[in-house]
Amino acid sequence: MPQPTAPKDMTDILIVDDDPDNLQVLERFLKKKGYRIRLAQSGSVALQTAERDPPDLVLLDINMPDLGGFEVCRLFKENEQLRSVPILFLSGLDNTTDKVKAFQAGGVDYVTKPFQFEEILSRVETHLKMRRLQIELEKHSRNLESLVREQVKEISDSQLAAIFALAKLAESRDEDTGKHLERVQTFCKLLAAKLSEQPRYRDHIGSTYTENIHHASPLHDIGKVGIRDSILLKPGKLTLEEFETMKNHAILGAQTLEEVRSKYPKNAIINMGIAIARSHHEKWDGSGYPDGLAGEDIPLSARIMAVADVYDALRSKRCYKLRLSHERSCAIILENSSTHFDPSVVEAFGELEGRFEKISMEA
Repeated sequence: MPQPTAPKDMTDILIVDDDPDNLQVLERFLKKKGYRIRLAQSGSVALQTAERDPPDLVLLDINMPDLGGFEVCRLFKENEQLRSVPILFLSGLDNTTDKVKAFQAGGVDYVTKPFQFEEILSRVETHLKMRRLQIELEKHSRNLESLVREQVKEISDSQLAAIFALAKLAESRDEDTGKHLERVQTFCKLLAAKLSEQPRYRDHIGSTYTENIHHASPLHDIGKVGIRDSILLKPGKLTLEEFETMKNHAILGAQTLEEVRSKYPKNAIINMGIAIARSHHEKWDGSGYPDGLAGEDIPLSARIMAVADVYDALRSKRCYKLRLSHERSCAIILENSSTHFDPSVVEAFGELEGRFEKISMEA
């Protein structure tokens, strides 16, 4: 009967048996077939040597004095480093109960003593081949997951870039805004992270929420594309009629984004952008626009945006106003806590005002 061809590489096999004669016989035979062999006369020694350098396959006896084969196998499978190593039982026990216990412990095969060397070699090579295929499959799976992650990130980055470009286009008509969008992104992210430390928001604001508001916040004034220049860029105070027209930008922005949502209903950034665009001019006391919402009926993202947007507006020069100092800007926000602004957001702002000042001076 022709014997299977020996592998070219030095595959590592650990043989565990308390009988030195069995160890020597198997060692001589498998070494001739090109395998690197390690020997262990007890279960505890087998575990120690395997943990230092995991083998490719284990040939394991059942009846041993310190740790029996079933227990050794179970310990292998509980060890994250060793659980994938295939274990082939070699035993003089030939009843069905012991064979079932061997497979239940995690063994991949069972050969009864006395064995034929050709059978041992055939089963060893079969399980080593399966192991190599398993490793290749796991490697391929990891590579595929990595590729998918890269593609998803590329798509996500492209979408975020398009969203920001759209917001930038809306802002480009006003040359005085500078890096307003970039600043409010940072302000909103800082405020959300600080609010997450408060017990009432701990379960509501996580890392995903914080990232989403960072990316959605530039959409807050996108509706201004629908406001004519004579109003948007007017250097003086708006008339009541002009102000009513200006207020429409909140609804226009939300409606524009709702068109996008109709095609991408599960996009969390667009959904948050709608809430921010429509409601960032609402006030805590209900005197804001466009819906006259009050308190926690105002979306949290819009309440955060209100503080970030007003601070940046106060600190920025506009065609209709001069730039205010950091101290005066902070005072205005604090004075309007519980009227214009959510007091919890103002509290978070108070803890961050030093960072706000630094950002407003750098950008």
